[in-house]
Amino acid sequence: MSHDAVVAAVWYDAEITERLTPAAAVRWIGEAVDAHHRGELTAPPRVHADFGDGRLVFTAGHLRGSWYGYRSYQTMPGNPGAQVVVVHDEASGQVRAVAIGNELGPRRVGAIGAVAADALAPPGARAVAVIGTGVQAYTQLWALGVVRELGEVRVYSRDPARRAEFAERVRPLVAGDCRPAADARSAVAGAEIVILATSSPDPVIDAAWLGPGTYVATLGPKQRGRAEFGLDLPGAAALLVTDSLAQIDAYDPPNVLVGTPHRQRLVSLGAVRAGLVPRPAAGGISLFFSVGLAGTEAFLLDRLAASAG
Repeated sequence: MSHDAVVAAVWYDAEITERLTPAAAVRWIGEAVDAHHRGELTAPPRVHADFGDGRLVFTAGHLRGSWYGYRSYQTMPGNPGAQVVVVHDEASGQVRAVAIGNELGPRRVGAIGAVAADALAPPGARAVAVIGTGVQAYTQLWALGVVRELGEVRVYSRDPARRAEFAERVRPLVAGDCRPAADARSAVAGAEIVILATSSPDPVIDAAWLGPGTYVATLGPKQRGRAEFGLDLPGAAALLVTDSLAQIDAYDPPNVLVGTPHRQRLVSLGAVRAGLVPRPAAGGISLFFSVGLAGTEAFLLDRLAASAG
């Protein structure tokens, strides 16, 4: 970490991996979700500058009385490079901290997933199915172990070698058995928690495969014409939850729920945590649409920098 008169702290991936524990990430993201629900954390939908062959995308947030900040990343052809997260002190405008790299973002998404699972998954849930074997799938399990014991994890992706390699990689995060599954259906069968973390433009599971009381989180594509699930999934769910209602309504093309009766049923994670929305009755399926509550990267970075002194 470097220090000078203007920038209080610069964090790179190696330091974030070392210093940001799953327990701290989940605790701080829970605080962020609660602050957003109380109106203390302003979190507008992401915005972008269009360059024709790509975009520069910004997600911004403002914790009233403390800081404002943003994350930027690009979608240009070729290597995506590093993301940047910047936190400014609200009173002085000075930069408190900067993160450069690609670890903070996925770990923040993993922590959001764990906060949602803690609110929505069966209290004794131990059996987990993960569809997808990328970075987001890994950080979901990295954080999920804070709120539920990972007694059994079944992993599926289309490439047999990748799913075997991923199962081996996440095994240290799992208290019990961890193994690749032959297909998505066998991965999901009997799972109490199902995580969809793919880039698939088409549905990867069938709602009929889910057992009573299952908690499902979807992290991948969820727009019209490109979604990793079908409308049978929200149709089967007793409770539909997201971390950002504003972002759900801001997608272009629109989110698959917009313009359907399911959008009217969608509630915020903050409202669930505040006790304003009851959890489903026994046997009811709950579905979490992870869209990335804006400002949460800056929230994590500010807490991490403060904890380091």
